[in-house]
This record gives sequence, C-alpha cells and structure tokens, in this order.
Amino acid sequence: MSLSNPYIQRLFEYIRPQSRPFKRAVFWSICNKVLDLMPPILVAWVIDTVSGQTPAWIVSVIGEHSPFRTAIFLAILAVLIFLFESVFQWAYQSGFMSIAQHVQHSLRCDTYKQLQHREMAFFENHRLGNTLSILNDDTNQLERFLNTGFNAFIQFITLFIFAGTIMVMTSWELALFSLIPVPIVVAGSLVYQRLIAPKYQAIREAVGQLTSRLENNISGILVIKSFTAESFELQRVQDQSDHYRQTNLNAIRYSTIYVPLIRMTIAFGFAGVLLLGSYWILSGTTSLTVGGLVLFSMMIQRLLWPLTQMGVVLDDFERTKASAQRIFELLDTSSSIKDPDTPLPFPSDPLSIRFQDVSFWYDNQVPVLNHCSFDIQPGETIGFVGTTGAGKSTIVKLLWRLYEVTQGQVQINHIPVNQFKTEDLRQHMSLVSQDVYLFHGSIFDNIAYGKDDCSMDDVIQASKQAQFHDFVSTLPDGYHTIVGERGIKLSGGQRQRLSIARAILKNAPIMVFDEATSSVDTETEKAIQQNINTITQGKTAIIIAHRLSTIRHAHRILVLDKGQIKESGTHDELIQHQGLYYDLWSIQTASQQS
Repeated sequence: MSLSNPYIQRLFEYIRPQSRPFKRAVFWSICNKVLDLMPPILVAWVIDTVSGQTPAWIVSVIGEHSPFRTAIFLAILAVLIFLFESVFQWAYQSGFMSIAQHVQHSLRCDTYKQLQHREMAFFENHRLGNTLSILNDDTNQLERFLNTGFNAFIQFITLFIFAGTIMVMTSWELALFSLIPVPIVVAGSLVYQRLIAPKYQAIREAVGQLTSRLENNISGILVIKSFTAESFELQRVQDQSDHYRQTNLNAIRYSTIYVPLIRMTIAFGFAGVLLLGSYWILSGTTSLTVGGLVLFSMMIQRLLWPLTQMGVVLDDFERTKASAQRIFELLDTSSSIKDPDTPLPFPSDPLSIRFQDVSFWYDNQVPVLNHCSFDIQPGETIGFVGTTGAGKSTIVKLLWRLYEVTQGQVQINHIPVNQFKTEDLRQHMSLVSQDVYLFHGSIFDNIAYGKDDCSMDDVIQASKQAQFHDFVSTLPDGYHTIVGERGIKLSGGQRQRLSIARAILKNAPIMVFDEATSSVDTETEKAIQQNINTITQGKTAIIIAHRLSTIRHAHRILVLDKGQIKESGTHDELIQHQGLYYDLWSIQTASQQS
C-alpha cells in the first residue's frame, strides 16, 4: 500500500484546504490507538501486583503500599483509559468524516465543472451511465477511503510502533522471535496487492458499463415497450450484470483466501511466543514476570491479529486507486474547445454571420460540410433546407462552437468565433432545437432558465409570443405546474412551444430555430409562423426547417445538398428556378393535397 501513487497524491491535494482539521484528526487517531493498546499493559500491572511484584512507578504514585489503595488506583486508571479512548475515537471519527464530506463535495463539483466545459464530441462518444458512475460511485469510494481506510492505515502504523516498543522493552529476545511472521505477512500482502489491483480496475469499469445499460434502458422504456423488446433488453441487462458479477467473483477468489493464510501464519507466531516464554519462566532462565508474559502474549495478538484485516485495507485502497484514476483522468483531459488567451470583446448589435469556405467532418472522416460559404446580413432571416444528412444541424453546432471547424472560418461581424470567449458567444444566441430538453421543475422555471432576474410578466409575454400561454392558462397551477423529468408531463408540441418561449425570453441578437415547429400541429405552426416576423424583428435569425412553409417568408432560403450551398434566393425565386427547392416543395405540397 503506497501513498506515493500519483492519483492518491492528487487526492491528498484536495485535503490541503483542510490541513489543520486533518492533522488534528490524525493526532486524535494516534492517541486513540495508543489508549486502545493500554488494557494489556493494565492487565500486566494487575497480575504483577496480585503476585506481589507491584510496579515501582505505582508504588511511587500511591505512596505507602496498600492493597486497597492499589486496587482503587488501578480501577480509576482503567476508567480514565477507556474514557479518553472513547473521547479520542469520537474526535478522530468526527474529523475524518467531516474532511471526507468536504473532499467529496469539492471533487464532485470540480468534475462536474470540467464536464460542463467538455466539447459535445465527448458526450456523444461516452456513455452517460459511465460518466454518472464516475460522478457518483467513484467519488463515494474516495469518500469511504477518507472516512475509514486512511484512518485504518494510520492506526496500523501506530500499532506497530507502540506495540513493538512495548514488546522490546518487555523482552527484546522474545520480541525478535515474535516478529518472524511479519516479513511473511508483508510479502504476502504485497503479492496480494499486485494480484488484486487489476481486478478492482475491471470492477470499476464493469459497474460503469452496467450503469450505462440501466440508464439507457430506463430512458428508452417507451421504445422498449413499443417494440415489445422487454425480453431482449432483460437479457442484455442480465449479460451486463453477469459480467459485473464475474469481475467481482474474480476479486473475491483472491480476497477470501488472503485472510485464512495470514491467520495461520500469525497463529504459528503466537504459539511460538507462548511456548518459548512459558519455558523461560518455568525454567527460571529469564527475568520476565508472569505479568510480562501475559502482556507480551496479549500485545503480540494485538500486533499480529490486525494483519488479517490488512486485506480489507488493501481492498479499500485498490478500489480507491481505481476510482481516483478514473476521476483525475477525466479532470486532466481538457476540452478541445478552448477560449483564446486574449479574447476579443464581443461586438455590439446588429450582428452578421459568415461561413467562409468551411469544411467539417466527424471522427469517421466523411465530410458533412464541404467548402461551404454563405453570408447572413444583420437583421436578416435565413432559412436552411435540405435532405436528411445535408449538414443543416451541423451549421448550428459550428456557429455555437460546439465543434471546431476542420477548415475555413465561422465569423460574426467578420471576426472568427474562436477569437471570442465561448460564454460571450453563446450568451448572444438563442436556440430552439428539435430535441427539446426540459428540466424537472415548474413551467416558469423552465421558461426563465438562465434568467434569474425575470418576472412573471416577462414569462407570460414570451409565452404569448410562442402561442403557449393559452395552454398554460388551462392548468390548475398555471406556470407553477411541474413538467416532470425531461418534461414528460407535456406533449411534444407543448414542450417545443415552451422551448420557443424560453428562447424568446433570452432576447439574444441571434436566434436559431432548428426544426422548431417539427412537433407542433399545423394550426399551432401557422400561429407561430405569424409571430416569427415579430419574434425575429431586428435580430439575425437562422431557421432550419423540414416543413418548407415555415420558411416561406424568410428573406432568403439556402438549399444544402451534400454539405454545399446549391441554391439561394427567396421562395418565389427558387420556385421559378425549379431546382432542388422546387422538388422539395412539390413533394410536400403534393403530400398535403393527397
């Protein structure tokens, strides 16, 4: 068990702000262990006193030798030992537990803060359950180590130093003999640690995979039910759970054999001390007293027997190492989206947008945007259309700097977006996505999200513009109605209108609607379209639409195909051109007529 492990060292850096309480807790723990080892010494003093060999220091304290006075003194001494042992136990437990709470709080918050600054590619490439396992299970494991594991390590050291000193002072010859099992136990513990370490690393990974599977299935329970895939998903959970079970069983095979082997080694050492010590006293070849032999026998048991628990301590330590590694590897991996060292101030309204020869592809190296260029003038409303996979939503992700362009530039007011602070950039844009996410809370909380200073009147006004207020007015609790996890209590259209109200309330100079009316009915869509001119007045707006009627009155419509702008113009101009847009329009109008 080496505390020099780099991840454990990093863990102790989090204790530094609590250095004074930590030092006090260590001191109380040492005091507690010393007093815990006093009963064998007290028993030895009692035996020697009863045998007529009262220790000289007791005689000097109580003065005249009196059996009654000696008995009273030893009784009071016993009470004081147990009293202060209990006080010190309370002190160190309270100290370590408080420190553990501070550390786990700081670790969890720092890890979450790091996660919030990670690029979107991280979340798309990592399973949510595994990430949650790091935030919860691994952080809790570090808390448990600071609660109990580290204290056990401190008390082991105190035990060896104090008990070893007492044994050497009692009989250095017998002490040397009694310590013969120690190298065997230590060597066995080191071998055990090397064998068990990869097992616990596998356990941490397996629990993350199992959590991911459970989270994924519970989130997708509607799809599972609709495809009657309960048996299939149960089998997948059983397989993942079985993998977790097998990784634990692999570790258990080693952890269960460790203690019996160590116990037998210790038993031989204990038996040897009793044999040799008794022979010396009976043969009269030593100055060792009966009380001294009893003290030695009890102390050797106190010294060697806790070694059987070293396996538990090592188990805890290896689990902690594995958890610390996962946490600090996450903390040490920086986001690929970084703010410039000297960011430029964000320009004032109105704002223009330019994509200049932009190419982009994801990890599969297949181009999504291919030398894509266009300009959006301040206050202009631009519609984007195209088939699925044409790159419409990717344009939004690059504008928001959720990804970096592979080549080319995205500019606002002719300044590359990577020259601004990411926070400033995103504060000046509102997004209504086709994938609406609502937080568990009230309708008011979700509309006012990110705006701590807004009033109920502001929320109502935004709702009216989004054609959402009339629905909210029919609810018994109105804007205080709880929407449920992910807005499950609202329909898809209601969630989308709430999202539009949230974007309106943000009042950003750039507004992005990514399939904003995809989940609303035709009547609501028409009502929202009527207010789009009002909503986007004086703002630069991007509207990505599958329903072409949504963008019919945009200033310009850009047609994307295979990552390139193929057509540009107003609705009427594109219809007259009879190109891609005309084909899409013809398909949709024919479908509506049929």
